[in-house]
Amino acid sequence: MTGSAGYDLHTHSLISDGTTRPAEIAAEAAALGLAGFSLTDHDTIDGWDEARAAASDAGIDFVPGIEITTKYEWKSRHLLGYGIDPAAGELFAALARVREARFGRAREMVELIAADYRLTWDDVVGEFEATTVGRPHIADALVAAGYFVDRSAAFADVLHPRSKYYVPTYALDTIDAITLVRSSGGFPVLAHPVAERQRTPTPVDAVRAFERAGLGGIELDHPENREDWLPPLREAADELGLTVTGASDYHGAGKPNRLGERTTPAETVVLIRAGVATPH
Repeated sequence: MTGSAGYDLHTHSLISDGTTRPAEIAAEAAALGLAGFSLTDHDTIDGWDEARAAASDAGIDFVPGIEITTKYEWKSRHLLGYGIDPAAGELFAALARVREARFGRAREMVELIAADYRLTWDDVVGEFEATTVGRPHIADALVAAGYFVDRSAAFADVLHPRSKYYVPTYALDTIDAITLVRSSGGFPVLAHPVAERQRTPTPVDAVRAFERAGLGGIELDHPENREDWLPPLREAADELGLTVTGASDYHGAGKPNRLGERTTPAETVVLIRAGVATPH
């Protein structure tokens, strides 16, 4: 609930595909009365220093995080990693490959879209500071050009996986990503496992495989999770001893999700930190 003294453990800044600076997220989190937040930009930690400093200035806690693009059995899965070592060479080499692939895929999609829409690469990248470039940035350019009313409309049309403009992208295997997060001293949490946009819920068997690989938690309290898909995963989380987290998946103006609308209790954050090999 907004204003509760919990933590929002899933937020994005303009370093990836959000629309606000890390410092602005910290200020808003403090204004809402949150105890703290985690910046989990896609495949990058470039916003950590700004977020940490702003959180300190605002008198709230900062949990360093990341959201990693992964796939499991050809299905997209996103993995949150908390407290990873910023000097973890193997993990960041893998993430560099992911970002490079996303960049190339975005350019190819823009070229395809430009055959039917007045859209250029400069329209997409402009002067923003994002370390990762993806479909949200293309969506924003299409919205700015007047073709769609918001990101969601662009994703439902031109950017949909069944669109003729869609280009698949490289992603880490989910099991490999979990292993990399653990070897980097971090705590891996499966993001929004039953979000409606995934079209099908994450199977319990997949969660079991992830837990065997080292998964520590699962984000069951998320505004996009389907309530009717949750019960089997709640049972699995209890059985496997997975830490259950809650978060907004805030993207600023990029999504309707509101900062702090879902949170994780402070005592759960203590458990997450206890599962991190190196304190940050």
